Amino acid sequence: MEDNKPWALFSEVGENGYLAEVTDIMEQHFQLICYKDFMQNPKLYCPKIQAMFVWNARPASEPSLLSLLPSLKVVANGGVGIDHLNVSYINSLGVKVTNTPGVVSDATADMALGLLLASARKIVEGHQIAVDPKTTHIPESLMGVEVTGSTLGIIGMGHIGCKIAQRARGFDMKILYYNRNRRSVEDEQAVGASYRENMDDLLKESDFVMLAVNLTPETTGLISHRELSLMKPTATLVNISRGLVVDQDASSQSSAQVWRIRAASIRT
Repeated sequence: MEDNKPWALFSEVGENGYLAEVTDIMEQHFQLICYKDFMQNPKLYCPKIQAMFVWNARPASEPSLLSLLPSLKVVANGGVGIDHLNVSYINSLGVKVTNTPGVVSDATADMALGLLLASARKIVEGHQIAVDPKTTHIPESLMGVEVTGSTLGIIGMGHIGCKIAQRARGFDMKILYYNRNRRSVEDEQAVGASYRENMDDLLKESDFVMLAVNLTPETTGLISHRELSLMKPTATLVNISRGLVVDQDASSQSSAQVWRIRAASIRT
């Protein structure tokens, strides 16, 4: 029965929210109310809401909202990262937090290699020149640099880091990694990766540095002026983590190429 379905708050349907196909599935299990409609009559809906679906950090799980939902049981985050959620506060309300680990690991690893290749082989610049009607010749600088046989340093050898290493093996890359804890010998052999106890050594040796870490107080600003200065002038830094892992001011002043993609677009 429709009346027996639990009520759930979500952001919206459309470009900035959920696909209609997704909400069609959700409606099989929940009475859905979008945030805009919810705010039209919060007194009516507040006591009913038992679940809140968060996508792209919306609706924002602020105390001002959560404190109005006495029946709330779960905040379900559509993505891996939960750094935008105050988990301890939410838990203090007796509310659970869920996320979706692994759901975009392959896609993220694909994008990581895509960014690396785009940088190395100047794919974006080449496309722009190719479609420009004013182009009369192709500059030799567009040849880029070799990926095959180069050295890839992965900082953060978790689930996604391992998938990046698997893909990099197809390009016969030498793979180094730095992680809080060393992986097992079996894990290293499976992806052909060598451990570096010191991140500085990895930065100095690598032609490409890939960041694949969660955003935590320890990793915020992990790469700044000092770390970038250790990299080869010709090296490329690819950040598939949250943007704040890299000091943005430092990266804009670095001689190393910095390719980054915000987590919200691939590691939601």
